[in-house]
Amino acid sequence: MYGLLGTKLYRLQITKSEYYANEANAKRERAELLELRRGQIFATDRAGGTIPLALNKDYPIIFVSPSEVKNEDGLLNIVPDGLGISADMLRLALKDKKSSYKLLVEKASDSQISFVSENKLEGVHIDTKQYRAYPFEYLASQLIGFVGYTDARSDPVGLYGIEKLHDDFLTEGGSVKLTIDRNIQAHAEEVLSGLIEKFGAVGGSIVVEEPETGRIIALASKPDFDPNDYGSYPLKNFLNPAIQLVYEPGSVMKPITMAAGINSGAFTPETSYVDSGSITLNGKTIRNANDKVYGRITMTEVIENSVNTGAVFAEKQIGHAAFVGYLEKFGFGEKTGIDAPDEISSSLKNLKRKSAREVDFATASFGQGVAVTPVQLANAFSVIANGGLLMKPYVNQDSKPYVVRRVISEETAKSVTKMMESAVVKAGIASISEYRVAGKTGTAYIPDFKKGGYSEEMEHTFVGFAPASEPVFVVLIKIDKPQVGELAGLTVVPAFKNMAQFILNYYNVPPDKLSDNQKL
Repeated sequence: MYGLLGTKLYRLQITKSEYYANEANAKRERAELLELRRGQIFATDRAGGTIPLALNKDYPIIFVSPSEVKNEDGLLNIVPDGLGISADMLRLALKDKKSSYKLLVEKASDSQISFVSENKLEGVHIDTKQYRAYPFEYLASQLIGFVGYTDARSDPVGLYGIEKLHDDFLTEGGSVKLTIDRNIQAHAEEVLSGLIEKFGAVGGSIVVEEPETGRIIALASKPDFDPNDYGSYPLKNFLNPAIQLVYEPGSVMKPITMAAGINSGAFTPETSYVDSGSITLNGKTIRNANDKVYGRITMTEVIENSVNTGAVFAEKQIGHAAFVGYLEKFGFGEKTGIDAPDEISSSLKNLKRKSAREVDFATASFGQGVAVTPVQLANAFSVIANGGLLMKPYVNQDSKPYVVRRVISEETAKSVTKMMESAVVKAGIASISEYRVAGKTGTAYIPDFKKGGYSEEMEHTFVGFAPASEPVFVVLIKIDKPQVGELAGLTVVPAFKNMAQFILNYYNVPPDKLSDNQKL
């Protein structure tokens, strides 16, 4: 027995020493090069459960250990065709004779694995490597981002979205829990895809925010991408339009103008004026949609009918300086501070330049000549929904609700909410049985930066909240350049109703509008 044991030790230590040394070196190099202890990214659901949106997954790889290879020509004759790689790639890998590890194939296929196993190739091995995986593919891809490689670094790094913002933390194994509700996010993306397809739009966004806290429950934009295969998509798809692109929102800004006027004491919802259908300022004529003339109407009727000249009248009563001041209080002209990467600021430059004209302030009153991001606009409407407070929006569950400032009084917020409710009731499209709903549409022409002025292409927006008595959510829906449907009321408003009904049912929100029979 001692003799047999001694013989085996001799074989291990002397005869096989080089083999086991190479094997140990290969394992060490693989551990150094392949270790990916990156933390996960989670969504949530209504019960507070966590659902992984980004995690690590093992895939088979094929590598060669040059230090083990004695017959290079033999490998060069068979391996390239068998693995579907170039002979030059293999030849380059084999040059480093001191190395025990040179990767040949990532995420190897079954046929490639069978080829290596069946041929018992000298120095060629199968192992596993940990890769970043995104199990829900497109879901919230622009918010999550992805892990990839750069020219500056050989190890994987977060390149966009949360993967980029929290790269160091995730690399160290920390996990990020998002406020995004996986089910609401999925429904938002489904609704948005249907909208874009139905109306021939080139893209769009949906934002769902909890107005009391600033929590972002859904943040969807299209076109998007599958982070598992990000190399197949153009760079523009990686941007998050909800926080990284601005647009002129149009008439959806009218409730903001009304809030400024009512809170400043310039007028009340019952204040009236005589509409002649148009107004000319600085040689530019502003008209109502479809050239309508309303005669004497109240500020509430201005919102109900989306009267452009009514918004111009309201801004004039407020005064230019006070009007701009209120826009700034609502957060326009600055970033929201949302805890997502690369947010850009909305813009009031057109109103703050020394050469600003009367017509510039007039058009800003109904959302032209000012630029906002979808998140910025949704957050501004949360001010009206929550009773007058500007919140800092957030997507990280570790963040806490933060009140930036009071913008308007609770009384003003209630008054504007009623005006928006009245607009929903009058139009009927966004109305939901047994719930009070407040909202406003916006149909805005897109500026023509080459020729000046505006093009014939449009962007449609609807922002609304429910239940109006105690709002649980604010939903913004926007689509870009729809080819079918002239007004937002025919495109994004039915989509809002779909989203609102889904969220009300999902959260089991009790009705706040009962019929006479139900009251009894």
